[in-house]
Amino acid sequence: MPELPEVETIVRALRPLLQDRTITGVWNDWPRHIAAPNVAELQMRLPGSKIVDISRRGKYLVFHLDTPETLILHLKMSGHLAVMAADQPVHAHVHTVFYLDDGQQLRFRDQRKFGRVYLVEDAQTVLGNLGPEPLTPTFTAATLAARLHGRQRALKPLLLDQSFVAGIGNIYADEALFDARLHPQRRASSLSAAEVERLYAGIRRVLQLGIDREGASISLYLKPD
Repeated sequence: MPELPEVETIVRALRPLLQDRTITGVWNDWPRHIAAPNVAELQMRLPGSKIVDISRRGKYLVFHLDTPETLILHLKMSGHLAVMAADQPVHAHVHTVFYLDDGQQLRFRDQRKFGRVYLVEDAQTVLGNLGPEPLTPTFTAATLAARLHGRQRALKPLLLDQSFVAGIGNIYADEALFDARLHPQRRASSLSAAEVERLYAGIRRVLQLGIDREGASISLYLKPD
């Protein structure tokens, strides 16, 4: 499953390709992809919307539109996005396609079909329960210490909880704990101040390193296979 560095890589790859593009239509053959509102509503409401910018919140891609609505995508386990020319063959596992005003298509390939698409007036209805972003200046060692205080859960499942910290998945939780020299099953409340500092530094170090190395690979999001 793509985690924070992979999703950030995708956002950076897609931004120059999609910024200021207008969505002219939507095709879908797997209605469960569309979490909100539904396929018919999406096909009616989204066309004509211009993509002003793309950002990331946790593991979600957030498409900021020139309308009061926000388009949000979650790739889940096997999701893949590619901007393709309309005449290029469509992969068998592409289940949602956004048609663009320049004749290209944003194709959402998803072999396991767990990915989700949201078009909402209030992005917080989808993103509101996410915890803090671990690479922002406001996320400090003191912030982490306060969030760990009194928690009886083991460290790894706590780091995987998106309401605790946004964007960390299995790979980077393991890497951060290894970097901090902390056992995944340690109780969160048992950490000393020095251990919290190590965990904080480990989280930020491995996530930033993942971004610097472009996550899985930037090329994965610019070609069909």
